[in-house]
Amino acid sequence: MIRELHEWVRAPRDDLVADIAAYVGIETPSDDKSALDRGLSWVDGWLRERLGPPEHVRDVDGGPYGDVKVYDFAGTGEPVLLLCHYDTVWPLGTLAEWPFTVDGDRATGPGIFDMKSGLVHAVWARRARDAAGLPRPAVRLVLNGDEEIGSPASRPVIEEAAAGTRATLVFEASADGAVKTARKGVGIFRVRATGVEAHAGLDPAKGASAIDELARAILTLHGLSDPEAGTTVNVGVIEGGTRTNVIAGAASGEIDVRVSSEAEAARVDAGLAALKAHDPRASLTIEGGWNRPVMERSAAIAQVYELAREEAAELGVTLRECSVGGASDGNFAAALGHPVLDGFGAVGDGAHARHEHISIEGTLERTALAAAVLHRLAAG
Repeated sequence: MIRELHEWVRAPRDDLVADIAAYVGIETPSDDKSALDRGLSWVDGWLRERLGPPEHVRDVDGGPYGDVKVYDFAGTGEPVLLLCHYDTVWPLGTLAEWPFTVDGDRATGPGIFDMKSGLVHAVWARRARDAAGLPRPAVRLVLNGDEEIGSPASRPVIEEAAAGTRATLVFEASADGAVKTARKGVGIFRVRATGVEAHAGLDPAKGASAIDELARAILTLHGLSDPEAGTTVNVGVIEGGTRTNVIAGAASGEIDVRVSSEAEAARVDAGLAALKAHDPRASLTIEGGWNRPVMERSAAIAQVYELAREEAAELGVTLRECSVGGASDGNFAAALGHPVLDGFGAVGDGAHARHEHISIEGTLERTALAAAVLHRLAAG
């Protein structure tokens, strides 16, 4: 069956590539609400043209962020949740200097790998099933426009949409073709140091340096890293002080934390809570929190991966799995106990980079594989 699906997908190859080109040609930077609105409007019209009218659509206002749409397409069995974000990291105007281009099997353009082509091949997977005369599985598709900035508006929508679904397929870009069965949890924190200002030459003893306190705290924070346990703590941005001849009264640092387990998240939390100023006249405070929960490789996730691996083998493709340090919207569904297969999108490289590209042949394979996996999931 999967080989027949692959052959069907190859026939309208040019139409599929044209859809990717059109979508890449709609710029959707995460921080431009007007551009996001235009992009979502285009996607909505294209989805209805390609798949027909959905059974139900839920619109959620994203406020200052991209709006969210939840589509329910009727079919057999419990719905399969498909997660696709439509925002990209590329600023408005990038297309003018970097347009969509095809060179043999390679197609490039801003956002093509992360993750516009993923949505296109998810949609064509459903069309392939129709062309093959296979029963339609019920599908719930979430489109959100704030994934690249942590999904602040869409997280509760995604968590609610996951309820009552059989599994979640995340059409984020693959990792060199591998799907992602585990992702780290991400914490974004800020440490603020408050000291006492004084003249650095005349009255240094009267001061308590916030910069000194921040420097000591950074050493402690970096000491929380445990690479063997999959934990990294990085203070990547610092600021503070006013002049070289003034004992600094304020300083701060932005912290990125990545963990592979909830136990490690709890350990880091304890370490943050234990931070104390060295000078009793100074103080340290921690702001922020966990942006994404850990996506641990559960038995349910392993089962969905095995299903996809079997289907890929029928296509003559070895589908590898991996664990990555980056997070996605799949973390939210996995943390609720749902089976998640992430990185089910494009085969290519260059997320967030100028060499961002996809393999067209890889897209055709992934489209057929997605159709087959949806069939297996719908069949139970």
